[in-house]
Amino acid sequence: MLHLALRMAAHRVTALLAVACAVLGGAALITTTGVLAESGLRSQLPPGRLGGADVVVAADQEFHPSGDLPVALPERATVPGRLVERLAALPGVTDAVGDIGFPAALVDGRGPAVPAGGDPRTAGHGWSSTKLLADARVTGRAPSGAHEVAVGAGAGPAVGETVEVVANGRPAASYRVTALVDAPDADGVYFADATAAGLAGRDAGGAGPRAGTVDLVGLRVDEGAGDGAARGAGERVADAVRAEVAGTGLKVVTGADRGDAVAPGVGSARSLLILLAGSLGGIVLLITGFVVAGALGVTIAGQRRDLALMRAVGATPRQIRRLAAAQSTVVAAVALVPGVAAGYLLAGRFRELLADRGVLPAELPLTVGPLPALATLLLVVAAVQLSARCAAWRTSRMPATEAVAESRSEPRTPSRTRTGAGLLLMLGACALSAVPLLSRTALGASVTSIAGILAAIGLAMAGPALVRSAGEAAVRRLRPGVAAPTWLALANVRAYALRLSGVVGPLAMGVVFVLTYTLTQTTVLAATSDDTRTGTLAQYELTAPALGGLPDGTLTAVREVPGVRAAAAAQSTTVVWEYEELGEPAAESAPATILGPDARDVVDLGVTDGGLDRLTGATVAVSAEAARTRGAGLGERIRLVLGDGARVDARVVAVYDRGLGFGPVVLSRELAAGHTTTGLDQRALVRTDGTSAAEAGLSALAADRTGLAVAGTAPDAAGADAPPEVWINLALVVVLLGYLLLSIANKLVAATAQRRTEIAALRLVGTTPRQILAMMRREAAVVAAAALAAGLALSAVLLALLGQGFLGHPWPAGPAWLLPAVAATVVATAYLTVELPTRHALRTPPADGLRAA
Repeated sequence: MLHLALRMAAHRVTALLAVACAVLGGAALITTTGVLAESGLRSQLPPGRLGGADVVVAADQEFHPSGDLPVALPERATVPGRLVERLAALPGVTDAVGDIGFPAALVDGRGPAVPAGGDPRTAGHGWSSTKLLADARVTGRAPSGAHEVAVGAGAGPAVGETVEVVANGRPAASYRVTALVDAPDADGVYFADATAAGLAGRDAGGAGPRAGTVDLVGLRVDEGAGDGAARGAGERVADAVRAEVAGTGLKVVTGADRGDAVAPGVGSARSLLILLAGSLGGIVLLITGFVVAGALGVTIAGQRRDLALMRAVGATPRQIRRLAAAQSTVVAAVALVPGVAAGYLLAGRFRELLADRGVLPAELPLTVGPLPALATLLLVVAAVQLSARCAAWRTSRMPATEAVAESRSEPRTPSRTRTGAGLLLMLGACALSAVPLLSRTALGASVTSIAGILAAIGLAMAGPALVRSAGEAAVRRLRPGVAAPTWLALANVRAYALRLSGVVGPLAMGVVFVLTYTLTQTTVLAATSDDTRTGTLAQYELTAPALGGLPDGTLTAVREVPGVRAAAAAQSTTVVWEYEELGEPAAESAPATILGPDARDVVDLGVTDGGLDRLTGATVAVSAEAARTRGAGLGERIRLVLGDGARVDARVVAVYDRGLGFGPVVLSRELAAGHTTTGLDQRALVRTDGTSAAEAGLSALAADRTGLAVAGTAPDAAGADAPPEVWINLALVVVLLGYLLLSIANKLVAATAQRRTEIAALRLVGTTPRQILAMMRREAAVVAAAALAAGLALSAVLLALLGQGFLGHPWPAGPAWLLPAVAATVVATAYLTVELPTRHALRTPPADGLRAA
């Protein structure tokens, strides 16, 4: 069987090239998705500034919902400071360090902040944290006084110099540099331990919400416990620590797991990879399966005569299907190797894109293992086997004489089951696209893209019947004396509806996919921008990114600027909302804004019930969509897990409409106090009287104060303010469109090349090469027109509902050039992939063409 399959494959290389390209591209996309998923589950961050710690004790920075993957918590949770002394007394521990991080930045003589390295929100540390660095080399002495610091060797200042430091929102103060620290990831500002605890509000006698706590505890064990047989001593210390903290919810990590404890927000990027791989996986599998099945359908349709003759000489139906599957599997095996290799390379490029857009930390590596390749092998081979057997099913089941008779034609009536299933799928997709009318959320909008692909698959299934009906209607309306090429082209459309629909379907899918996927992104972005623009009363915002947050007293100073009518502080965080869905517990992570009652003067959330003036204490405001779907109306109490893992019950005091622009939940400042990494406000929203004097006053204030920056709140019309996920989705569209176009082009080339016998017969009966070219061009025009008409019709229904739900009018928002570009691409693809193989076939003498068949 294998020998026969290889012989058949060698005889149909051109047709099988379309299968090889479909498998290669599909394998690359599936492998890329698998690498992202595996990296999300197994990738490890480097230990960074904890490289010298053998054991690290930190709070659990994940929320663990029942029956689901853990949700990363980006705000630093704390560890009781008294634990440091207890762990230091354990046998084998040589050093126990309670590490803290708080906002700190160096300031030069002119006022701007000078990068000290690392994240400015956590750049400040106590001197004892240098013990956790790997191979630290210190020049100078440890800071001991209240106005002494050490800095990283690459920061610039020398030992003995005086520098200005802004620490945790306090005014800039002078400090003397006593040491330079040279080690990997040693960037930052190191204070005396007591000074650092006081600046961070962590001293045991303090009154702050995080007094008496540390971020984590790093332990160093005996030097002999690092290598060889002595390494077991380090594990024994870790086991002793686990026993000491049992029941507290704290995590004890060693080795490669230490990297997650460095920065919780960085570690949460792995969860994003899992979500991204999950969202890509469904679309990639749908498109890959569709393209591979279509390519195999065209290829095996061209071999129906060979298969029918085998039936005539005694081959059983099962042998025919096995032969078709074996031949296709051989081709798939050849294409899988480069496809998988390309998938690993594409995953690396995709990671670089995510890192460039700030979605992933640059230090998070991909996990390159064999599992994605194995999964790709199993999925692709299964798809090829199933598609090949289905494509050969009709020929294998027919009586031998009928199979031979039908090998040069198509079934007279398309399958009613296939047609009915296709129509039902299209109707179901249209019904599914009504979700944006009911749910004005990003999740509701994503349904439009899935509905578009399902509708395109339904079109491909019902395509033969629709194409045949359209061809018969066109032929009936032909006027007497119509040109021969036109008559031949339409006759072919009617007689070979299955063949034509096999190329119209993928082209229509390309149209639907590009329009729905792209315009869904742009429509949601436009709706979000509209919510934000309409709801933001403030014209300006002040930030201090280089300082890790706004310094104390900024709001007071802003309110004193002439022309300023209102100013309010704002922060952003992440919460996990616990609720019940259909009687079962559910949880969803969501962005949250932190505002106070004074925010009602700078933002208009579109409050429909309650008011922001009540946003004090343990209270929240929720979007109308969340209130409706989760039973969180005015006065109800909801359960939240804050960004540091703290569980709170909060009362709903306001319900608002503009949830797309401001998120599903707004926290009061008191509720979030002590539960963010820095505790500082991230920005100040400022509403003025609109005069140039007020703008000049704010600019002067920003220039006079260290690290402040002032900017307008109006969204950038050029799209620079678009969230990173928009650019990621558009990059995905480009990659998938390239795969679709390549597969469609090869499929069209294969379908045209298989018509060499038809072209040779036409030439023998007197049809000129010019007439044949004209006929093929008209067929290409029919293909392009049918694909565009079907794709636009399906997309119009889906996008009209999306636009109505999100923008209030039945059309989407997006670039005006997209539709002409899609049309030009479809026309060029149809024309070139028909024209070039036809010209090649015309170079072959007609007798040779018939003999080769």
